[in-house]
Amino acid sequence: MKHTTNYINTFIEVAGDCPVSQAEIPPEKKTETLAHLQYERLIKSPYQYTSDDIVFECYAVKNDISETEKQHARIAFFSKGQPCLRSSPLAKRYGFGIHHNEDEKVAIFPVESKEYEQFSNDDAIKKVKAMRSKKI
Repeated sequence: MKHTTNYINTFIEVAGDCPVSQAEIPPEKKTETLAHLQYERLIKSPYQYTSDDIVFECYAVKNDISETEKQHARIAFFSKGQPCLRSSPLAKRYGFGIHHNEDEKVAIFPVESKEYEQFSNDDAIKKVKAMRSKKI
């Protein structure tokens, strides 16, 4: 059974306990963080990747999976459930909403942007909150 992290026509709003009111770019560190990897891909190429693409590519980079191994590794990776972008640090910590369009492609929008507000107020788009960082 193949699992997926993709959504259709859905907007992931920032977590209720997100510590910022304006989006922040994830800092670059000596070893690339998941937040920075996701940010770089999504900011440079909005609506070019699905959630599955982003989740797997970041996993592949963090685990040093070669190009020749990627196809097999991706099948194995999605043979079991994986966390979706609701658990992304971009939406939990850095203040970015994540929009999945009708083709399952994703883009990020700063919480203070007009686009974020439009997605949040659009009744035609399903809204889900990013996962909280802390238990209540």
